[in-house]
Amino acid sequence: MLRHIPRAAILSALFASAFAVTPSSYGQSANGIAPVRKCAELLNLRIGGSQMTITKAQEIPTTPPGSLRAMSITGDLIPVAIPPYCRADGVIDQRTGFEGKPYAIGFAIALPDNWNGRFVFQGGGGLNGTVNPPLGSQAAGDSPALARGFAVVSTDTGHKGAVFDAAFMKDQLAALNFAYIAVGRVAVLSKEIIAHYYGQPVKHSYYDGCSTGGREGMLMSQRYPTYFDGIVVGDPAMRTGYSNIGLTYARNAFAAIAPKDASGKPEPAKDFSPSDKKLLADAIMKSCDEKDGLKDGMIFNVKACDFNPAVLKCKGAKTDSCLTSEQVGALQKAFSGPKDSRGNEVYARFPWDTGYILSAGSGPFAVFSSFLPTEGPSMIASVQPPANLTIDQMVAGVEANENQTLTDTTWTNLTTFSGHGGKLIFYHGTSDPVFSPFYTLAYYERMSKENGGLDQVQNWSRFFFVPGMNHCAGGPAALDNFDMLGAIVDWVENGKAPDSVIAKGKPFPSRTRPLCPYPKYAHYKGQGDAEDASNFECSQ
Repeated sequence: MLRHIPRAAILSALFASAFAVTPSSYGQSANGIAPVRKCAELLNLRIGGSQMTITKAQEIPTTPPGSLRAMSITGDLIPVAIPPYCRADGVIDQRTGFEGKPYAIGFAIALPDNWNGRFVFQGGGGLNGTVNPPLGSQAAGDSPALARGFAVVSTDTGHKGAVFDAAFMKDQLAALNFAYIAVGRVAVLSKEIIAHYYGQPVKHSYYDGCSTGGREGMLMSQRYPTYFDGIVVGDPAMRTGYSNIGLTYARNAFAAIAPKDASGKPEPAKDFSPSDKKLLADAIMKSCDEKDGLKDGMIFNVKACDFNPAVLKCKGAKTDSCLTSEQVGALQKAFSGPKDSRGNEVYARFPWDTGYILSAGSGPFAVFSSFLPTEGPSMIASVQPPANLTIDQMVAGVEANENQTLTDTTWTNLTTFSGHGGKLIFYHGTSDPVFSPFYTLAYYERMSKENGGLDQVQNWSRFFFVPGMNHCAGGPAALDNFDMLGAIVDWVENGKAPDSVIAKGKPFPSRTRPLCPYPKYAHYKGQGDAEDASNFECSQ
């Protein structure tokens, strides 16, 4: 159950919608205007009152397959060619801000020669701060949006800096731009640029992002409900103050039993030996693998997995075939999620999934620890909760942090978004070590309840677990290559709801599986090639 939403969060959402810039009928102001035709001519483009400047416009020739990397954590090579396009870089609202530092909303837009009439906004990551190449590769399978003929835009959301550099938060407008203003401004102006370039408006608009990009997708559905026809939200950083409490809680659980180094500092990575990790992973699989009808090293029936590490507790001396009571206790605590002094859930539990156990690192939650530096910002939060505070004190600190309130995306009133025909897909990796998929699911269930119930909401929104996937991509047992972009387009433009989405991944080169909309999961039919998705069905 999600915690009470602070009044300030609700007010910020209301004010964001009230004062948002409205697009001119999705760029239709360009009707009757001759198209720009040449990429270089964009340098002279002026859109009235927008304070926008195109700083660079360049024709990009065909990019051969395997020449570019996807904008994801794994950075896999893109296996298809990117046809010729015009790339324009620009800035909006250049100014001198707090402490005399320069600020602007930077963006890059890709305008393909063979445009298909569609537009996709590529979500960001971390604290943004960089204008990434506008490719539209997240959750797009082997073929990024740009390769398919979409116009694509990306943005730094109003500041420059390293991915977790929170210094910009000192500047009021920069903080507001990151929270919600910049994506709205860039969405509107992108459609105007596209309309001027091609001489016709965008036919369909999409948003596709993961992590911070997932938060931005939720932001679009909640605060700019008429801007996009379809939105894909992956592993969203929807409420990072509370997720950081969850990670701190897990880290402390392992630190409490960790051996100490020469300086007396805990070394949680040494809590579990390689044989302990294998023992734990094997036990999870023994308990939960076949609940989807097939023993294949993957857990698809996620919510039915009721593993308890107590079954591994040593009855005598520690051996390679059991865990100490301290190890069992740390696992139970870390995976259960924090609760306040009244027993209320502060952050969701994490699934029992071997991706946590087997990922790079020398112990469970080793991946989690990489997102929890001893000092400084962690993920989207401006500061990580100190480890020595109580849960109640951590919660009080989050609720007093206005930056956190601004970036939260927990509003469930999506009547305008759904009412204009908007479609919304959520997906979340079950081995995500940063944000619990059960927290995203809790939002989806609450949103469903408050919008007519799950049966009604599934007419315009669906949620998918991605078994074994780490944060947005990767994992030792992940099928992380899937085309949610194609699914949302088919839903918006052809009315075909995604009853399943086929996934594949590098750990199992010949394997395909259907990802199923919650509460269904992929279940083996009992016969046929177990590596072929066609021999599975979405069961409940």
